[in-house]
Amino acid sequence: MNDETKPWYTSRTVWGALIAIAASLANAAGIEITAGDEGELADLLVSAAGVIGGLIAVYGRISARRPVR
Repeated sequence: MNDETKPWYTSRTVWGALIAIAASLANAAGIEITAGDEGELADLLVSAAGVIGGLIAVYGRISARRPVR
């Protein structure tokens, strides 16, 4: 991965689009989600994705069978 790219799960745009779709579906089901709620949820999911990615990296290093040189 070069310096100009990032994983899809760290993109606020991707999360924002997914949340907008989910909010539309929720609205159709009678659950109201405001634009402010969507923004807060996007921030939370981007942060969570970073934490989960870090935890997976740590787990991978701990469970690796070969040492790093």
